[in-house]
Amino acid sequence: MTKIKKTSTNFANKQALENDCLEVYTSNIIGGQWTLAICCYLINGKLRYGELKKCLPNITERMLALQLRKLEKDRIVKRTVHAEVPPRVEYELTPVGYELKPIIRELEKWGKKHKRSIERVEKTKP
Repeated sequence: MTKIKKTSTNFANKQALENDCLEVYTSNIIGGQWTLAICCYLINGKLRYGELKKCLPNITERMLALQLRKLEKDRIVKRTVHAEVPPRVEYELTPVGYELKPIIRELEKWGKKHKRSIERVEKTKP
């Protein structure tokens, strides 16, 4: 995850785009490769950290922790620590996070359609 200095032109451009285009603002929140995948798994209900890690075997533990913290900061994901020994931590979508469900389903439908159209084109190439 690259940090952009708040004094850079790149940061100013990013801020201007986010302010002028809510689609860009939204994609900056959920647009990361892992962020969207995490939301897709949490749509089905609460998961513990280890369960999420099993769903995403190629993500590093550090990246998963960073992404979950970012989603929590953006109020997309809620982290609940249960007072047990050993501690049990669960992650779930917040009500705002669950509002992404129809959007994620539409992305899924679009992805299937697009992937099929690309595969048809690839099959017809000599």
